[in-house]
Amino acid sequence: MRLYVGNLSFETLESELEDAFGAFGTVSDVKIMMDHGTNRSRGFGFVTMGSAAEGEAAMKGMDGNKIGGRNLTVNEARPREERPRGSYSESRR
Repeated sequence: MRLYVGNLSFETLESELEDAFGAFGTVSDVKIMMDHGTNRSRGFGFVTMGSAAEGEAAMKGMDGNKIGGRNLTVNEARPREERPRGSYSESRR
């Protein structure tokens, strides 16, 4: 089960999320989304748990908990929405 983790501190490390979510089961992947221009955290990421039961437990256990001084928002990740592809100039016409 893939979980969305929001309201992350810009200093939060993937290893911190792995340790925290690991208390609820097997963590198979952790990814904090980074801004390509600044290489700084965008303040959210994704944690993939080993099973749906572990994901449910992690959502209940981690939603509202503090990491890096901020209360996390944790819920099931939604599939990524397709965005139209095109150049910036095409969309400005």
